[in-house]
Amino acid sequence: MRILFIAPYPIGLAASQRFRFEQYFSLLQSKNIAYDTTSFLSEHVWEELYAKGHFIKKVFFLFLGYIRRYALLFKVHRYSYIFVHREIVPFGPPILEFILVKILRKKIIYDFDDAIWIKNSSESNKLFSVFKWFSNVKYLCRMAYKVSCGNEYLCNFARQFNVQTVYNPTTIDTESHHNQKQIHNGDKFVIGWTGSHSTVKYLNELLPVFQRLEQKIQFELVVISDVAPTFQLNSMRFIKWNKQSEIEDLLNFSIGLMPLPDDQWANGKCGFKALQYMALGIPALVSPVGVNTRIVDNGINGFYCSNTDEWEKAILSLYESRELLSAMSNRTQQKITQEYSVRSNSANFLSLFS
Repeated sequence: MRILFIAPYPIGLAASQRFRFEQYFSLLQSKNIAYDTTSFLSEHVWEELYAKGHFIKKVFFLFLGYIRRYALLFKVHRYSYIFVHREIVPFGPPILEFILVKILRKKIIYDFDDAIWIKNSSESNKLFSVFKWFSNVKYLCRMAYKVSCGNEYLCNFARQFNVQTVYNPTTIDTESHHNQKQIHNGDKFVIGWTGSHSTVKYLNELLPVFQRLEQKIQFELVVISDVAPTFQLNSMRFIKWNKQSEIEDLLNFSIGLMPLPDDQWANGKCGFKALQYMALGIPALVSPVGVNTRIVDNGINGFYCSNTDEWEKAILSLYESRELLSAMSNRTQQKITQEYSVRSNSANFLSLFS
């Protein structure tokens, strides 16, 4: 067996890819399954694409990406399966998809972990969204040999078009990567959040909470991302996301936050932030939206917070009772290991290629 993984982003850098399929590469090797990867964007282009401006340069880079994609048509005969994460190409009609499935008769495993059929784009690339064919998601679901989705909300959408839809949760490598535990440093209390430019805006709703807390307790708000929040706060420290220091930076959190609005896009989220926090023994405080209520057990390994009062109350309860914080911390890793680890999901992942 040989598998081709088609990804939109550079290998090793995008969270959705790292925790959807890249961390299973060693498993494939152990089963003597060969694989290759191909990305639409190079590392340099990926950084350029999400910067403001440079429209002509972006168009040129995208054109090069399309050339690389069409060149794959001369290589796909080598592969038993083609694993497509999110999309084959970002814009235009599903021509490549049609050729791969209908003409070349390739078996496609279509994987996604967001509600990508809903229009959603970054501020820096709103113009490009005009050229996206969001209906391609439905088309790929129909044509795929199997569909792999990160939560049941996404599965319910995919099952409208393909009965061979598999619930394949986003998972954490608890053995060789997220294999440490948060260490409480005395009285220091760190409220943490990690994410990207696309989700950092959700922290804005908690600004009144942080401002009130600054009047009551001593804490540090640590934000790990590729971009800093737009608001200013005396207690906030911004850390630029870095793959090499990611785990070390996260281990400084006392608690981890995951605020979300209750809309269609947020319901498609796969709870990655909560998974990361809990895998490291960090209690997760989350909006009770979508899969969050499946990952976090309210009052056991984290809290549900629906409004600013509940966010403040939950944070204060863990600040004031380090015994409660420690007890929750001890229960988080067990949940992830049993239900959301690479080991617990290995057989399920391998079943996609059968």
